[in-house]
Amino acid sequence: MKLRDLARKPAGPGEALTDTLPDTAPLPPFRRFLLKLSAIFLPLVPALIACGLITSALNIARYNYPVLEGNNFFQLLAVVGNTAFWGINIFAGFNSAKEFGGTPVIGGILGALISHPNLAAITLNGYPLTPGRGGVVAVLLVAALGAMVEKQLRKLIPSSLNLLLTPLLTYILAAAFAIFFMQPFMGLIAFTIADKAVGAIHEGSLLSGFLLSGTFLPMVMLGIHQTLAPIHSELISRYGVTLLLPILAMAGAGQVGASLAVYFRTKNRTLKKAILSALPVGMLGIGEPLIYGVTLPLGRPFLAACLGGAVGGAWQSHYLVGAAASGISGLPLALASNRIKVYLIGLLIAYLAGFIATWLIGFDDLPEASEEY
Repeated sequence: MKLRDLARKPAGPGEALTDTLPDTAPLPPFRRFLLKLSAIFLPLVPALIACGLITSALNIARYNYPVLEGNNFFQLLAVVGNTAFWGINIFAGFNSAKEFGGTPVIGGILGALISHPNLAAITLNGYPLTPGRGGVVAVLLVAALGAMVEKQLRKLIPSSLNLLLTPLLTYILAAAFAIFFMQPFMGLIAFTIADKAVGAIHEGSLLSGFLLSGTFLPMVMLGIHQTLAPIHSELISRYGVTLLLPILAMAGAGQVGASLAVYFRTKNRTLKKAILSALPVGMLGIGEPLIYGVTLPLGRPFLAACLGGAVGGAWQSHYLVGAAASGISGLPLALASNRIKVYLIGLLIAYLAGFIATWLIGFDDLPEASEEY
């Protein structure tokens, strides 16, 4: 049995949803929601770990040997390492549609639509579209909407026309929601947060660092972090360092601490193996395997990880720790820091805070499946 079998098997169109938990124990809505997230994201973890290790190694090499940027083989490896992260919206859309009872491939193309690079060349009514805006949250919402619309259309459209009209109308309606509602709504959130971030980081206050780092993981899930990326380059060119990056890096450190606490508290041997595989990647600054494979499907550990990152972010903000490079995070970011010891102390604080918060808050363990990974 594979890692994905920790969660209940996703239901196909028309199939009943089943849980690995006993039928005699009714599940509250939030627990059912977490099981849906498990079924959607757990199958993605091996790919995220593989690509995360490649990307981490390339980030370290790029920082130490900038000349590699122009090497064709290095660029090819960068594409190889980024593939899982570039395609996560497609995979999440596919699994989401299956989980919500729709046609998986329609969910996949909706995820591809949200990520399509050609969106960047389009402006609607003076409003520029942005590939990936809304992140996996937008994908989940759009795929769920698509599945709901599809099920209703199958009831209304004659069976002879179902194959012709149902996929077409489902895709058009869900795509319209993604482009005309999710794009401007998420864009407004992104620009607001970016403006507030720039105004807050140079104050060096505990509160600004606490809030920025504590909310960064939800920003990543919403795709808002893409708006912050150009800010790092602007800050480095203007001040020599970016004070924003060390603060945001603490969000990933909180995930490491929270996942470590899950490792010691869970009785699920397969989950333990997954955590051990993903922890080195997380410490190197690639947090997706821990987010989607450990803390988010468990619910409360995700919130605890955000709290741990917030504590570390407050430390970095208070001591005005900056980084002279972008594109790296976690332990490797210490190489680019203007205050290496202070940065590493903040990293340890975020690890510890995430661990303690998760230990105290606790979580509902996943049911045991198999020792096979």
